[in-house]
Amino acid sequence: MKAKNKVINSIKMNFPSLSVNESAARAMVAAFSAQADPTTTELADIKCAVSEAVTNCIVHAYPDSIGEIYISVKILEGRKILIEIKDKGRGIEDIDLAKTPLYTGAPGEERSGMGFTVMESFMDEMKVRSRVEKGTTVLLLKRLTQRR
Repeated sequence: MKAKNKVINSIKMNFPSLSVNESAARAMVAAFSAQADPTTTELADIKCAVSEAVTNCIVHAYPDSIGEIYISVKILEGRKILIEIKDKGRGIEDIDLAKTPLYTGAPGEERSGMGFTVMESFMDEMKVRSRVEKGTTVLLLKRLTQRR
């Protein structure tokens, strides 16, 4: 997934991987994305995908410690929003397995194992890059409908 369109505006933020910060991250991304005039459904889709990605960082990247979560949001020409959510945590050993519905890397916990599936269903494109003990980056692209 390459941003081939010109960047109209962008923002970066980072915060500790505390569960209380998930809702703040979702709200900040939504507030910034609102300037691109998404529909309410598109905005809800973005919020849900961001929530899932940030929760994955909190639960899986830093299971026994507090680390940093980094978010970059770009509004692109052509009514596109590109969101990058990154951590420097433990990484994902097998991305294909992690993307399998109902699989959870947190055995013993009540997790649905649907995070990546949810992200893919709400966004137009999703790409995951990860290196064990180096961290994970999730790229999410949403194409907004044309407004009249």
